[in-house]
Amino acid sequence: MTTPSVRRNSHSSSPSQQPDKLHSLPLKTRRFAAWAVEITLIAASGLVPFGMGVYANSRSDINRVPLSPILVITERAIARPLALPVSYGIRNVASPTNFLWTVALLAPLTLSAWQLYLLGKTGSTIPKRWFGVRIVNEEGKAPGLGVVIVREGIGRWAAPVSIAYLLWRYSFVFPNLGLFTFLTMFIILGESIGWPAQKRPRAFHDQLAGTYTIDVNEKIIPVQSSETKVNEPTTEIQPDIKTTQISEPTEKKTFSPNLTLFVVGIISMVTVLSTLVGTQVYIQTQESLRKTKQVNSQKFLELIKVINPDSSASDGERQQAILALGGINDNQSIEFLVDLLVKETNPSTIDTIQQALTNIGPGAIPELKRMNLFLTGELESGGNFRNIREQQLNVNQQAINKILSVYSAKVDNLDLSNIQLGANSSQDNSNFRLVLKNTDLSGAIFKNANLNQANFKGSRFRSVGEDRRWDTYDDITADLSKTQLKQADLTEANLSRVVMNDSDLSRATLNKANLSNARLVRTNLSSTQLIGSDLRKVILEDGILTGADISNANLVEADLYGANLVRVSAISTQLAYANLTNTDWQGSDLSESYLDYANLSNANLRATRLSGAILRSANLKNANLQNADLSRTDLRGANLEGADFQGAILSPAKQDPSDSFVESSDLGSKAAIVQNVDFSKAKNLDPQQLAFICTQGGIHSRCP
Repeated sequence: MTTPSVRRNSHSSSPSQQPDKLHSLPLKTRRFAAWAVEITLIAASGLVPFGMGVYANSRSDINRVPLSPILVITERAIARPLALPVSYGIRNVASPTNFLWTVALLAPLTLSAWQLYLLGKTGSTIPKRWFGVRIVNEEGKAPGLGVVIVREGIGRWAAPVSIAYLLWRYSFVFPNLGLFTFLTMFIILGESIGWPAQKRPRAFHDQLAGTYTIDVNEKIIPVQSSETKVNEPTTEIQPDIKTTQISEPTEKKTFSPNLTLFVVGIISMVTVLSTLVGTQVYIQTQESLRKTKQVNSQKFLELIKVINPDSSASDGERQQAILALGGINDNQSIEFLVDLLVKETNPSTIDTIQQALTNIGPGAIPELKRMNLFLTGELESGGNFRNIREQQLNVNQQAINKILSVYSAKVDNLDLSNIQLGANSSQDNSNFRLVLKNTDLSGAIFKNANLNQANFKGSRFRSVGEDRRWDTYDDITADLSKTQLKQADLTEANLSRVVMNDSDLSRATLNKANLSNARLVRTNLSSTQLIGSDLRKVILEDGILTGADISNANLVEADLYGANLVRVSAISTQLAYANLTNTDWQGSDLSESYLDYANLSNANLRATRLSGAILRSANLKNANLQNADLSRTDLRGANLEGADFQGAILSPAKQDPSDSFVESSDLGSKAAIVQNVDFSKAKNLDPQQLAFICTQGGIHSRCP
């Protein structure tokens, strides 16, 4: 199809018919402005309810519910191609947030669909009408929905964004999202300009869809061009109206029948040959598998005869046959070895069987897990032969331990859920303890598993994916939800972004462990050691940390909504910007901790030690500070509305000289910093506290 030629003629109109100031702007300027307004409206329709949802989620007085599954799926679908970290696990949000974020998802889609409908049916969206811009086809009519979908969906967005994504994804700047956004906008703007060398430049999406962007006052007059003057169409001029004339194509290209038959014949031949080759390859593959299976079956039967206790083979010959059986590595061999492992009593032969299973690798785990669950069930049922079952379970666990140790970093998606690899109680007399020091267990599924008293010191439960970059969509993480990890040693372990919801880590050791962005909703961390651990942005909603030691830990921006932190040691702990709403800290030690900008609304801080703590700009609305030690605490900028100060210590009492031989230091250096702090709405302030507040520059209605 030939390129249509275009000619425009403009005629002045009377002063009363002059376009307004907005429509007097150049068409290119108005066209860009209309597009910018369209994008702004769509973005605002999503960002406004999203922002409202974020605000609602920050409120402590709103009930929290699980995040909608639709939003979880959408979040992951967006995060994966953009190399963003996914919020692993279903988290809790404020009840209105689900609705508002759903609106934020649907509103842009609805508005986009409505704009496409208007563009297809009328040639203009509402912003295009404001700026006097219209989209027409070659006949001067509204383009229609099908053409608009090609124009906007493919030409304007799909093609430019795909090009930008491929350039970004396989460049050195990946996964910098800001540069991807810049690259996308640059290509979209470049596409909208078209080739400058054209007599009348058209955007590529207009060329693709066969549409034109014109002034709303222009009139399109299709004219049949002659054979001699293809590029000089005749002009029909109407007074006071801009006219745009488009010549129709003079000829249509048709395919030769012989060429068509040739192309069809080539395609048919290629299809037939591909089918024949594919069938032959499939037949040969199946035949090869059948022969291999037959050979393995023969080897299996021959080796079984040697391994059989009734055979005349020596112990050495039996062990060689067992190792050879492990080399076959098929289902019947693995099943036989797993069953033989729990029946064998000779320690040397047991070691050989475990070695054979280790040679097989993770492929032997499913059968070992089957036997593990069977033996665990037998022990729980309290049947006879308990000691024998314990020994059998012990050798089974040892085999699993060896495989996991040898095949570090090769256990992605390995299903170890519900498996018994730990002690049942602190008095468990079993001599097996799972030891996987400095092991890469990324991607392993330990859901509901018993890993009590296991040693994971320095092990990694998270690793980079195929893009070899951290914090992107394909990071490989283990699943430790509902896992028993009592008294486990996870010192310096990498548990970043790992899901550990509803797990039991009571009395575990997690000193200097990396738990940043991990999900530990309702997790039991009572009496756990977390000294110096990285807990930034961790989700510990409704967690139990009674008696835990989190001294020197980093919990910046952590979410501990409703957590139980009674008698916790949090000396010099970083809790800035943390969500500590409805938390219970009764009797805890928060000396020298950093709580600036933390949300402690409705928190129970009764009898806590906050000496030297930084509470600048913290939210202590309705917090319980009864009998708390606030000496040397920095309260500047804190919100103390409704906070209960009954019995709270703001300044140490003066020392009676007769009670000590040594003169005490300046008491002012031990007092709370309350200058310009508003105590007007604080509760239960006694006269001594008020006197201190007023003399130290605090604000209260009763101050002179």
